[in-house]
Amino acid sequence: MKSMQCKHIWEQVSGYIDGTVSPELRQEIERHLAHCRSCSAVMDSTRNILVLVGDARTFEVPVGFGERLHSRLQQLMDSQELRG
Repeated sequence: MKSMQCKHIWEQVSGYIDGTVSPELRQEIERHLAHCRSCSAVMDSTRNILVLVGDARTFEVPVGFGERLHSRLQQLMDSQELRG
């Protein structure tokens, strides 16, 4: 099977964390994560956000956080597309 690209990993983050991806896809994702620091960071960050959101305590994110996060993820995706 062809190696997965980062953008494909990022599309599967939710299913991977929820455990809803197929065993074959899970293996492909884990194989990719073992060698890709960017995707590993995205996966770890997503898990951390879910833990924080699941916390019963209320917290506020800094103003503009969502926009900055979206912009940074888009930059990462664009740079991965350029690399192929």
